[in-house]
Amino acid sequence: MRVPLLDLKAQYNTIREEIQNTVTDLFESQMFILGAAVKDLEAAVAKYSNVKFAVGVASGTDALLISLMALKTGAGDYVVTTPYTFFATAGSVSRLGATPVFVDIEPDTYNISPERLSECLDHLQPQEKIKAIIPVHLYGQCADMDPILATARRYGVPVIEDAAQAIGSRYKNRVAGSMGDGGCFSFFPSKNLGGFGDGGMVTTDNEELAHMVGILRVHGSEPKYYHKVIGCNSRLDALQAAVLSVKLKYLDSWTEARRKNADYYRRIFREAGLADVIKLPTVREENHHIYNQFVIRVEERDALRDFLTSQEIGTEIYYPVPLHLQECYSTLGYKEGNFPESEKAARETLALPIYAELSTAQQDYIADKITEFYRR
Repeated sequence: MRVPLLDLKAQYNTIREEIQNTVTDLFESQMFILGAAVKDLEAAVAKYSNVKFAVGVASGTDALLISLMALKTGAGDYVVTTPYTFFATAGSVSRLGATPVFVDIEPDTYNISPERLSECLDHLQPQEKIKAIIPVHLYGQCADMDPILATARRYGVPVIEDAAQAIGSRYKNRVAGSMGDGGCFSFFPSKNLGGFGDGGMVTTDNEELAHMVGILRVHGSEPKYYHKVIGCNSRLDALQAAVLSVKLKYLDSWTEARRKNADYYRRIFREAGLADVIKLPTVREENHHIYNQFVIRVEERDALRDFLTSQEIGTEIYYPVPLHLQECYSTLGYKEGNFPESEKAARETLALPIYAELSTAQQDYIADKITEFYRR
């Protein structure tokens, strides 16, 4: 049996005709840059995320970058975030000349530790240079936002949620992207809500922030050809918006299928007697996990991955090298041991297939092969 990490063709087959009709209509309109398709998706995402405004941009990376630009982040500023995340979280900070400051994660959720965050801000000098905090809702589960927001308020620091992996996830009935000053989403094809290419969105209740993001995505132009600020070219493509508007209607049902698959994994791993060798994802009681990834922790992680690959089971390691140990950040002065939980997660975590169309037979096969590996 072959089990890919993700099967986008299976998803596409369920909505093929609707997608093709929608795309054909867009082709007939010849309106490819911003326009009605983008406005309609922005309104739908704002409603879905329970915010007043949503602004489409070219990628999840640009959502982070332009949000920081809107906060006038630049040289000499600090932005506090986690080292256990995709590179774009910190890379967007560095592109503006600011300095990423890292805070270790919780060992169970892999999200930024509120306690370590508070300690970091207490000691970070000069404090007036702290431009933003970026908590990451990793793998589809929200960070512990109440203490994070309380710390941010104590210092008067904006919070930008990196919700690239978390559209539709909830924390105490609040939706990802609605709790901070802004939220940043990615529509990369592998995401729960994925386009047919790159795309991103910034969500906010702050009209001024939304307005500035809208200006910055079109080279800082307002009105057209008049520039008070320098922006960039980061418009959400109308083709992606049209595709995403179709897919958004199915997102909740796809998410529930992922959640059912996660429950089934828990059941079959328990029944196989693997509870002593596999640490399954921890879900906080207050959270609604959308399972962008289903990440287990195991010893012999690399050997297990090699074995599963030989059995045609797709897996992925997110992320093998924490950001503070990346070569490009060697000048920041961090060293191995500074963030032990992030480093341990990088050594032990492995993502298994979790997509909505995954069959129970495929999950049984995965469990059988993992059992075979550990009982050999």
